[in-house]
Amino acid sequence: MACFQAGTSQVALRVASMSATPGAGVRRRLPGHACPTAPADRREDMTGFRRLAALLLAMLALLAGVTACATRPRSDAPAPADDPAAAFPVKVELPGAPPVTLPQQPKRIISLSPTATETLYAIGAGDQVIAVDQYSNFPAQAPRTALTGFTADAAAVGAHTPDLVIAPDNAAKLAEGLKVVSVPTLLTPSAATLEDAYKQIEVLGQATGHTKQAAQLVGRMRSQIDEIVRNTPRPPQPLSYFHEVSPDYYTATSQSFVGSVYGLFGLHNIADPAGGPFPQLSEEHVVQANPNLIFVADTKCCQVNAAAVAARPGWHTLDAVQHGRIIELDDDIAGRWGPRVVDLVRAIGDSVAKAQHG
Repeated sequence: MACFQAGTSQVALRVASMSATPGAGVRRRLPGHACPTAPADRREDMTGFRRLAALLLAMLALLAGVTACATRPRSDAPAPADDPAAAFPVKVELPGAPPVTLPQQPKRIISLSPTATETLYAIGAGDQVIAVDQYSNFPAQAPRTALTGFTADAAAVGAHTPDLVIAPDNAAKLAEGLKVVSVPTLLTPSAATLEDAYKQIEVLGQATGHTKQAAQLVGRMRSQIDEIVRNTPRPPQPLSYFHEVSPDYYTATSQSFVGSVYGLFGLHNIADPAGGPFPQLSEEHVVQANPNLIFVADTKCCQVNAAAVAARPGWHTLDAVQHGRIIELDDDIAGRWGPRVVDLVRAIGDSVAKAQHG
């Protein structure tokens, strides 16, 4: 009723005055005089007029009330669909990690994962990031600190007053410490496949209020990777490869994330018989396997390049060395599962294509 009453007073006064306005069948009453009795036909005319006026009054009041309700702002109206804060509170969870509930959109995020840092900026959450670990070197504007996901304690991280911390899954002790001071911590396990990587991007989007941007990023990545793989010619026989993580012959098998990327091109990993995702091979094993392609992913950390690999004793006999198929990869791109994995796929695809032409 309160809604219909709003805005009716002016209309009601006008209609009421209409009913009292002199006209046919209505006499003005003079001061000090009684209203004379009207003939029957005049009384019927006056009664009909009054009924019509009352009906008009009710209709106008109803119309005015509906208009007032339609134009008056509602305090309980839902937030716009594109308002990031409208999605909160939200509960997010990654496979193998505990769920995290965020009461509101975080505005002070600390990322202790280089992969997560890249993702946050790629989905438009960079303005919410107040600190990152010392290994988060991309993008350049990320606010690097001396923190690390391996050694940081709750006191050091809490001093930055974050409202969300993102860390590797081996930082469970840190998460427990931050839980005491009510700081939610999202632990991010290492991705084993591209689908795992896509899932993490989507969850980070949900946790930061950038669900739409995260979905768009995943869509672009899928499309670009599919196109690269589709347009890379396959050799008659699968090419073999060795992926070097460090100069002491630690490598990655097909069970690792980077190994799954090589698998998109049907390549044969010479380290698979060793088992596990990151075994250490002997030099003899590499030489005997004689890979067609050698990918070195220790160019930054260990200053290894193609020339140094080719100069190793006995390696001049390898097919990859003789045909100039030693590919230098960016350590960070090869070791992370964020948005730049597209660059890794492109580098591998280019190498596979070139290997078939010389």
